[in-house]
Amino acid sequence: MRCPSCSSMENKVIDSRINQTGDITRRRRECLACQGRFTTYERVEAIMPMIIKKDGRREPFNRDKIFIGIQKSCQKRPITTAQIEKTVTRIERRMAAFSVKELPSRAVGELVMQALHQLDTVAYIRFASVYREFKDVEEFVADLKETPQPPESDDEMMFEFANPEKEEK
Repeated sequence: MRCPSCSSMENKVIDSRINQTGDITRRRRECLACQGRFTTYERVEAIMPMIIKKDGRREPFNRDKIFIGIQKSCQKRPITTAQIEKTVTRIERRMAAFSVKELPSRAVGELVMQALHQLDTVAYIRFASVYREFKDVEEFVADLKETPQPPESDDEMMFEFANPEKEEK
């Protein structure tokens, strides 16, 4: 790990702690050259699918995009950053559970909307209004009347692309 003060690669770990969810390790380090202290965070990197955009482009999964989108939806709401982080981690785990190499962006959007509906209804409405690109107010109201039901199991979250049994029929 490179020291942010003097760029030395020589340092020692002073303290290590795991966060409450157990997926991030926080380490306090001390540079052996300048005695400066700094903090690093380690997270296990799951192999995430490529995201297929609406126009057909493919791009690597970017956790920060989901975090920022949820964060914007939750502005001025009583939602903590820890709650948002936990929600993003849950979405990320659901995506990894599909075990596919590519995932349509609409599937990611649906996962985010379901998670937001459970987290905060106002945040869900904000996200849906931007994500669904409604053409008029009637379409918006009609869509909001059909609130997403939280899935009872991961099997219910399967989409056509991830369910080979549907393709055979």
